[in-house]
Amino acid sequence: MPTHPRQTPTTTGFPRWALLAAGLLCTALALLGAFLPVLPTTPFLLVASACFVRSSPAFHRRLLANRAFGPYLAQWEHDHTIPASAKRKAYGLIALSFPLSILLASALWLRITLAVIGLGLILLLRWLPTTRERDSETDSPPG
Repeated sequence: MPTHPRQTPTTTGFPRWALLAAGLLCTALALLGAFLPVLPTTPFLLVASACFVRSSPAFHRRLLANRAFGPYLAQWEHDHTIPASAKRKAYGLIALSFPLSILLASALWLRITLAVIGLGLILLLRWLPTTRERDSETDSPPG
């Protein structure tokens, strides 16, 4: 059974079941986050992936095989980077959804909270390393 190079699988007992439950919960939260602007998808997917590496290689493979999220998870596991195109999409979604949510919120505390969360997400995206684009003809970094 192949494992992630940095993790040792927990195959028995309570730790395995706890990690499996945490992975399933994080996967459910990530799915909700795909549709709710305030709930982030990526951190929950990363935690779910880490939990499944340790508790269920089958669930981990299913996450990696997912058409929408699998390539991003595989890339993160490989070199801990995010594609520039994914960052641009995330910035766009934040720029569209958070101002709208702030305008629709009636309570001042909620508006401030949404603004802080939106700013935090932008800073997190800015902090995460971006994949260097490759030249399709030579498969080498440009420049």
